[in-house]
Amino acid sequence: MCRNIKTLFNFDPPATDEEVRAASLQFVRKLSGFNAPSKVNEAAFNRAIDEVYSSSRRLIDCLETQAPPRDREVEAEKARARAAVRFG
Repeated sequence: MCRNIKTLFNFDPPATDEEVRAASLQFVRKLSGFNAPSKVNEAAFNRAIDEVYSSSRRLIDCLETQAPPRDREVEAEKARARAAVRFG
């Protein structure tokens, strides 16, 4: 999975539409191998982003958990700490 795609479920505050769309764009980029599609592929690329976004939004909205929501700042700090160890 692309490292730029982050977990979006069970956060407080919940994932925004912009975050879900950004993850959808990254997913389609990874699958297609295109950072930006050619003009001939642009419509298919954008349609795929929209479809992945719709499915992802529905999934996130329907998922249930008993776990307490994770704090975005705490998770960001953990990621920074892992990056410091990994990259020095």
